[in-house]
Amino acid sequence: MEITAGSHVWVEDQELAWVDGVVTSVNGNEAEVETINGNQVTTKLSKLYPKDMEAPDTGVDDMTKLSYLHEPAVLHNLAIRYGIKEIYTYCGNILIAINPFQAISHLYDTKLMDSYKGAQLGDRSPHVFAITDVAYRAMNNEGKSNSILVSGESGAGKTETTKMIMRYLAYLGGHAAAEARTVERKVLESNPVLEAFGNAKTVRNNNSSRFGKFVEIQFDARGQISGAAIRTYLLEKSRVCQISEPERNYHCFYLLCAAPPKEIEKYKLGDPKSFHYLNKSSCYELVGVDDSHDYLATKKAMDIVGISVGEQDAIFRIVAAILHLGNIAFALEGEDSSVLEDDKAKFHLQVAAELLMCDLEALETALCKRNMVTPEEVIKRSLDPLGAAISRDGLAKTIYARLFDWLVKKINVSIGQDPDSKCLIGVLDIYGFESFKTSSFEQFCINFTNEKLQQHFNQHVFKMEQSVYQEEEIDWSYIDFVDNQDVLDLIEKKPGGIISLLDETCMFPKSTHETFAQKLYQTFKDHKRFVKPKLARTEFTIVHYAGEVQYQCDQFLDKNKDYIVPEHQELLSTSKCSFIASLFPSLNAETPKSGKFSSIGSRFKLQLQQLMDILNSTEPHYIRCIKPNSDLRPEIFENGVLEAIRVKCEGYPTNRIFSEFLERFSILAPEVLKENVEENVACKSIMEKVGLSNYQIGKTKIFLRAGQMAELDGRKAKLLGESAKVIQKQVRSRIARKRYVRVQTASICIQTVLRGQLACESLKFRKRTAAAVKIQKSARRKSASRKYTNIISSAVVVQTGIRAIVAHNEFRSKMQNRSATIQAATEEEEKDSGKEEEDIGKEEKDIGKEEKDIGKEEKDIGKEEKDSGKEVKEPEDKEPEKQPTVKVQEKEELPDPPVAVLEQNEPDKPDVSPDKEQEVTEESNELYHIVKEISSPIQDVLTAEDLPSEVEQLKVLLIGEKKRADEYQKQHAETQELSEQRRKKLEETEKKVHQLQESLNRLHQVQNQPLHRLLELTTLIIRTTLMLHQLAQILHFQLQVMIQPTTLVPVLKLPRCMLKTLQPLKLQVLRTVIRRGHLMTTSDGSLCFCFFLSVDDRYKHNFSRESQCRHAKHKPHSYT
Repeated sequence: MEITAGSHVWVEDQELAWVDGVVTSVNGNEAEVETINGNQVTTKLSKLYPKDMEAPDTGVDDMTKLSYLHEPAVLHNLAIRYGIKEIYTYCGNILIAINPFQAISHLYDTKLMDSYKGAQLGDRSPHVFAITDVAYRAMNNEGKSNSILVSGESGAGKTETTKMIMRYLAYLGGHAAAEARTVERKVLESNPVLEAFGNAKTVRNNNSSRFGKFVEIQFDARGQISGAAIRTYLLEKSRVCQISEPERNYHCFYLLCAAPPKEIEKYKLGDPKSFHYLNKSSCYELVGVDDSHDYLATKKAMDIVGISVGEQDAIFRIVAAILHLGNIAFALEGEDSSVLEDDKAKFHLQVAAELLMCDLEALETALCKRNMVTPEEVIKRSLDPLGAAISRDGLAKTIYARLFDWLVKKINVSIGQDPDSKCLIGVLDIYGFESFKTSSFEQFCINFTNEKLQQHFNQHVFKMEQSVYQEEEIDWSYIDFVDNQDVLDLIEKKPGGIISLLDETCMFPKSTHETFAQKLYQTFKDHKRFVKPKLARTEFTIVHYAGEVQYQCDQFLDKNKDYIVPEHQELLSTSKCSFIASLFPSLNAETPKSGKFSSIGSRFKLQLQQLMDILNSTEPHYIRCIKPNSDLRPEIFENGVLEAIRVKCEGYPTNRIFSEFLERFSILAPEVLKENVEENVACKSIMEKVGLSNYQIGKTKIFLRAGQMAELDGRKAKLLGESAKVIQKQVRSRIARKRYVRVQTASICIQTVLRGQLACESLKFRKRTAAAVKIQKSARRKSASRKYTNIISSAVVVQTGIRAIVAHNEFRSKMQNRSATIQAATEEEEKDSGKEEEDIGKEEKDIGKEEKDIGKEEKDIGKEEKDSGKEVKEPEDKEPEKQPTVKVQEKEELPDPPVAVLEQNEPDKPDVSPDKEQEVTEESNELYHIVKEISSPIQDVLTAEDLPSEVEQLKVLLIGEKKRADEYQKQHAETQELSEQRRKKLEETEKKVHQLQESLNRLHQVQNQPLHRLLELTTLIIRTTLMLHQLAQILHFQLQVMIQPTTLVPVLKLPRCMLKTLQPLKLQVLRTVIRRGHLMTTSDGSLCFCFFLSVDDRYKHNFSRESQCRHAKHKPHSYT
């Protein structure tokens, strides 16, 4: 990529390693960059790296997906993921793990283990469980052993990662039965035991493994753990006697000093500050670590792995003895001999002898003297204080190394190995690359190990790739990568390597570290990987794959010599403690001579070669652990992870044999399989069809560049997804259709039931509406009828009263005149009898005239009755309201009932004024709003939305009707009460009528008396008639309220012989009673007045002429 002004780039920074910025200007081979923190930096273009501005903010989980594969891009991606607590990232098939320096509980729980079980690599986020699961499934499926190599610098988290691997393997290959889980449990519990005796705090790591460890976990045919073996490499024995600030010695020393008081007293221990091997550093405790708790946890783990209580006691006796040995100080005695410095030294010597269960004097002699073996004799030589101290430290280191080796063997024996196991998974946890200010023989061996592992990595990742390409005869452009074979030759080549020269130097008694350094300078002065520092006499520098490391060879000779002092061997082999004696078996007489020197470097090289043979026989998986702090230097990645990324992406990291490729991707071009072509041609056709060109066809395999397999898988997944969509569409369609049919059937049933319910509700509503209409009509008719009846009755009463007053006045005046006339006529009758006849003739003429007048009045009355007979018509569809009738009250039978009754004309009906009719109409309209009649047909089906509102309206109307009905009931009760009162009055009136009837009877008895009584009788009749008129008025009012029919009452009965006498009076009587009564004659010729006392002319139609005849028991006839 060409860098120009405005380009976003990465530039080196002293504090942050790399920082992003923007190029402001380019001048030749240099450029000015403005960093994100505002600084202006001028640097060469070759030191600038482009930045991918389209990279996701959360980083990528596989760094082979990065657009720009360079160091700042890799570090930036790791930093982003570390910031969001994603500590694992893939780099192809390599897992990069960053130490979080904190416990993340949910990241390693059982639920998460189950989610990674059987998952393909890349299906889930990067994790140590994913790499372990791939190794386990590959072992089960292919029947080949696998290995997981955990590497990284000190403090990067290798030990914890190894624990997680072993824990996941125990989860995958564990037994179901609790009794059979002892194997995997012992494997897991071996970690705290080995950590207590093999781990220590260093400058970079609080729990640094000071030995290499390779754990072989064996599996049976079912994939269950059947055995295990632990191999250790290069324990750092010098740490027992030499530590620097701020490091600590091995954990077991501090754990024992924090033991319960009873055990501290037993081993004569105290504060760690009081022991020389511990107080060389001021660090005695670790933050967040409880040594007393860890002591008990370690003893518990010892119980689980099969270390007995007696063996545990012997182990801690040895640890305590080593601490006491360190406190033995020596002083110079004479010229070249040494003795114990003081009583304190003697005390610690005595305690050490007691703990080691050996002779006190023998222990002191073994520390202060040496046996010189000559052909003639054995000479004892005293050691100076420095030599005695070196002898003491040598004894302590030897005892501790033998103890650690015994622990490893004991654990292996306790776990047990499966001789029938064909497959295993090896987990390698070994120190990472180390470069200290003072690097000695231990760092030399550690870095030599990392060089061997890097070569294995190169062979597996790079050289294996090249060999496959060459075998398949594909076009391969060789990619340059850092090959460290020359470094390995520099170290291990025989003869001529550094280890060979070191062994040679150690075999010469007078050799020193300076002579060794001069040999190195002379031998490798022209080697490109070997550098001699300026002005150096005992230092040399090796250019490792991870960078340059300068070594000080002052102690190379001593640390390479692994021989035990015969005095020490003899002393401890005779210990009374069987455990200690077993650590130092007796040597034969020739052993001291032949076994004086054994090269640690050569033995370690042999062990390392055996380890590499095991790794080469397995399918390796790599986990690179990184420590995220200021020590994370760029060069650490330069030839490790970055080289793998670059070659993986530039080469063909993915390859498949033709049959596998066709089986996997033939779905992309199904027509290819129909053609009879070779497999390589079919593979090529598939790639051409999908439009991919970054591939090569070999003899038996197809090779794909980085990302091509993912592209093919993506297209396959897309095609399968589309096919699945079609299938799902059909299935969903079928399911939806079935569901639709079910819903439709159910909806039809529901609609049927609902329609029935709606129809019932509609019918009920219509019935209620019709009932309401009938109630309204009845109420309106009843109200209108009552009002009409009241109006008619009132009119009749008024008319009757007026007519009665007028008739009374006329009758009075006429009676007065007639009385005077009769009196005058009587007096003059004798004088003028002839004149009487003339008067009678005149009177007859007057009567005729009066009869004409009466005829006219009758015509007028008939006309009035005809006009009043017009009644208001009721609706045609309603039956006329039946009015209650009252039976004719039968009075006492009169003697000689009349044989004829004058024909009765219907009484006049009062005229109803237009104003009254308008009032009645308005009152009728007021009732109309109660329930409005439905003029249009009611729909059979009402919508669910209209029914509630109409029901609510009906409820309101019904409530109003109820209120009105309550009012009507109240009025009816009041009316009944008033009617009862008027009924009582009527009974009283009937009594009075009876009394009047008796009076009339008495008058009938005296009808044959002389004429002078006739006037009195006439007067009585007149008075009786007036009383009857008054009674008629009273009865009219009462009957009007009680709604009673009319009654025929016989008022007066006269003998026929008196008709002529009453002839002058008849006209006046008729004028008085003609309007409200009838004049009837009986069979014997007597005259009878019957008054028709009417209340309401409307009810006259209820009494026919026949009924009147039944009551009168004679035939009615008209009177003229």
